[in-house]
Parts: sequence; structure tokens; C-alpha cells
Amino acid sequence: MFRDAPCCRALVTLDAAGDSYGVLPRPCRALVLLNPHSGAGRALEDFQAVVQPMLAEAEVTASVFVTERPHHAHEKVRDEDLSQWDTLVVMSGDGLLYEVVNGLMERPDWDEAMKKPLCILPGGSGNALAASINYYAGNDHVAKKKLLMNCTFLLCKGLHTQMDLVSLSTASGKRLFSFLGFGWGFISDVDIDSEKYRWLGNARFTLGTLQCLAKLRVYHGRLSYLPLGPTAQGTPRDPVTNAPRALPPDSLLVPLGQPVPAHWTVVPEEEFVTVYAIYQSHLGTNLLMAPAARLHDGCIHLFYLKAGISRAALLRIFLAMARGTHLDLNCPHLCYVPVRAFRLEPRTSAGIMTVDGEALASEPVQGQVHGRLCRVVCGCCSPPPCFWGVIVPPCSASCWS
Repeated sequence: MFRDAPCCRALVTLDAAGDSYGVLPRPCRALVLLNPHSGAGRALEDFQAVVQPMLAEAEVTASVFVTERPHHAHEKVRDEDLSQWDTLVVMSGDGLLYEVVNGLMERPDWDEAMKKPLCILPGGSGNALAASINYYAGNDHVAKKKLLMNCTFLLCKGLHTQMDLVSLSTASGKRLFSFLGFGWGFISDVDIDSEKYRWLGNARFTLGTLQCLAKLRVYHGRLSYLPLGPTAQGTPRDPVTNAPRALPPDSLLVPLGQPVPAHWTVVPEEEFVTVYAIYQSHLGTNLLMAPAARLHDGCIHLFYLKAGISRAALLRIFLAMARGTHLDLNCPHLCYVPVRAFRLEPRTSAGIMTVDGEALASEPVQGQVHGRLCRVVCGCCSPPPCFWGVIVPPCSASCWS
């Protein structure tokens, strides 16, 4: 069903928006990085039963690399000769893709390496990016094997486009690149505290939410941000630097030891239940946190919950988030603002921070969006008028168009 598609070698640039869309070649060589212990531990079994037959039909040759330890995928892609592969496929949860992105960004040729299309196949518990890409493609909400089949079908079709990344800098000197979100407080507590229930799959988050509600905590810190202004709509372009292969500069940020610039907004409250900066639509398979988000909208969707919210109201927010209607509740404690950059300064080292679902030590951190820094396999919201010719429509629109 895939072999005769004459669009398999098309590459199109849409000059009006500066968006480039491409299609993987046929035959296609894919390096699949697979964590057999992610989620409920069925990733390898599901890959063999569901994914491999579809890839074979689409003339995608998969070489499977099974990870054996933390950071294994990070090391693999950092040192790999990427000329062997047309795409890098991650069959796991979001954490393994986080490893891959940061491994690629450590390469001397990172700018070329990040042009290699990435693909996420859901094999973990949360599967937020997979759910987001399924949503951007205009597909119905699905989970588990149906979501896996949808994402594999997108890989078989092979359309890929650009995706924003967010650069995060910590007080201890770390610089990390994130594709999904940064969290502090309740949401991060649920994510990390529920790790012991991985065998439950996505249900681990329901159990974790109930447990964290029972011991609801308040976090003290200062939150600042640079709003997405009317002249900043769309993905910002990074300034050109003279240094060869230099990582993109965080031109919107000042050092963490200095006050934020005067044109930033400082949140007056300093007691929070949670802070979450998300750049995709979904926080998890069943949590539509930022319905307006798109792959390259140049926007960080910043949510924060102020202290004083009741457990019942907090539960109502997360139940509504399953439908993406949580902002319709008009809860006075829930705040949302689209931003280009943010800074969070916890008052103590207590608490958990997460980036793309992975735990970080609690310390001052700031981040800014970097537009179209990598490429990802995606879908189209509607059939192109000439899919195998020269017209390929965007699979997403700016969140402010």
C-alpha cells in the first residue's frame, strides 16, 4: 500500500512561512532505538508484532538498537555515523527521545545531525509527543496500540517537518535541550512518584495523581517570563554567530545571577502548587494541556497554579484536561500565558523538577525557545492538493494565526 507512492523523494520548502517539509526516501534506512523496559515493558514485543510488518510493507529497513542502561541511547547517537541512516526512530517513552536529542546536540556536527528526521513510536507510559503528533495530524484521540499504529503509519508515509526545542540552563551550569516541557511541583511529583507503578502503563499517572492530591504541597519560588508579544508571533530565528558549529545562543536570557530584564513580567505570587512550561499539545496520552500548541509555533505555553486551590478544584482541572477544556473552568488559581522565555527560582532545594519527564535537582533554571531546531516525522491535517507533486501544505498553523 506504500510502495507505489511517487512522492517518496519530494522535498518542498514553503517560502511564505519559511517552513520546510520533506519525505523520507524509499527504500528508507531507519535506526530504531528501543527501550525494552519502558512503560509496561512491552516495547520490543509491540515493535515486532505491530511495527515491523508495517515498515516492511513501506520499504523501511529497520536496524534495532536495544538500550541496556540509562544514557545508552545518548551515547549511541552522539558517536554514531549518521550517514548510514535516513531517520532515527525512538520506540519508548518521551525520556528516551530526550536522551537522543541531547546526544545529538553534543556532537561536533550537531547542526547537520539535527537535520536527520526523528520519529517517536509510543512505547512508554506517558507518550506525550506521540499523542501530540497524532493530534496535529488531525486524527481521533487514541491510545495504546491504536496510537502506535497511527504513529507507525506516519513513519511509513514519511512526511517530516521542523520542530522547536527549548534550551534550559541551570544554576549548576547544565545546558539541556527539551522538546516537550519543564515542570516543577505537583505535576512533576506525580510523574516521578509514580515511577514505581510503571507496570500499570498510563494508569500509573491516575494513581500517582490521587496519591499526590492526598499530600498536596505548596512550593515557594519566583517565576518570571518574557511574554509572546505581537511582533514575536511565529518561530523566532536565532542570530547568526561567527563561531563554527557553536550551539545556538540564548539571546533572550541574561545570566541566572542577574535580575531579569525590565521588560520581563515577574509573577507577584511566590507560592505555587505547580508550574509547567509545555511546548507540545499533550502532557500525556490522555492530557490535552495546550490545545493551541504546534510543532514550530515559537511558543512556550506556560501554566502555573497558585497556592490556595482546593483538592476538589485541582482534580476538576485534571479531569477537564482530558478534553482540553481546563481553561474553560475559569479557575482563579490557574494561570496561562504564552511566552518566549521564562525563569524559575525556587526558594529551597526541596521538591522535584522534570524536563521531558526526567528528574532534575531543584535549583534556579531558565529557558528560551529556539525555532525549528530539529526535524520530526509528522502528519498532515488535510490531504495535500498534490501530495506527490510540489505542493505540501503545513501540518500545523501558528498558534496565533
